[in-house]
Amino acid sequence: MMKVNFDELVEFPSVFPFKVMGLADPKLPERVVSAVQKHAPGDYTTTVRPSSKGNYHAVSIRVTVTSQTHIEALYKALGEIEGVKHVL
Repeated sequence: MMKVNFDELVEFPSVFPFKVMGLADPKLPERVVSAVQKHAPGDYTTTVRPSSKGNYHAVSIRVTVTSQTHIEALYKALGEIEGVKHVL
């Protein structure tokens, strides 16, 4: 895994986009919001894009982050959601 020093690239607090790619499941957006709420409470909306064959969904969410540690915690939490294959 490549180590990125977000402190040099991003001014905090900042709105940071996450894209969660996982198996097509109507509950995936709810799971994404639930995971984000644990680290950054707030009102969130997601956008969902299905893959061309419909087997996967890409859920996008924008979160206000306060530090590199905060970003890393969100990546970890989102990656642990059942059915998630990648977090970008």
